[in-house]
Amino acid sequence: MWIYEKKLQYPVRVSTCNPMLAKFLIEQYGGADGELAAALRYLNQRYSIPDKVIGLLTDIGTEEFAHLEMIATMIYKLTKDATPEMMKAAGLGDHYAVHDNALFYHNASGVPWTASYIQAKGDPIADLYEDIAAEEKARATYQWIINLSDDPDLNDGLRYLREREIIHSQRFREAVEILKEERDKKIFF
Repeated sequence: MWIYEKKLQYPVRVSTCNPMLAKFLIEQYGGADGELAAALRYLNQRYSIPDKVIGLLTDIGTEEFAHLEMIATMIYKLTKDATPEMMKAAGLGDHYAVHDNALFYHNASGVPWTASYIQAKGDPIADLYEDIAAEEKARATYQWIINLSDDPDLNDGLRYLREREIIHSQRFREAVEILKEERDKKIFF
């Protein structure tokens, strides 16, 4: 079904080892509004959505996995040379004690990822509004991480991800309008 190209969607660079920035980015790895939750949400919702927008959910859902890969790479690069003391100072002592520098799906506060992050109502318009909200929350989180970061190389990749969230939100808004027109014509619902 997919063709996997063994390169990131956008280059990921970091200037220095910085476990604190990694901690912030973990929110986009395993948090409620992160890339894993988004990918699974969209790929799950596509089974109960009209044919006119299935492709959109498939495309964006798979792109979210590419974003997850970028975030994982960022976190890895920010922590690969970190000492246990640096991890502890960054608030990642608990993570280090259980996972060393391995990635694990949890949010920035250490709360494990849960399937309850994935919403699917079965009403196409309600689900798309949920998706718009998810994209806007992810966009906001990327902006806040950029605001906290002093790493220009990392910020380049974060800006790319932030802009993709805006595009996804716009595409979902367009899909809502398509489905509202269909609903008004009584083609489905």
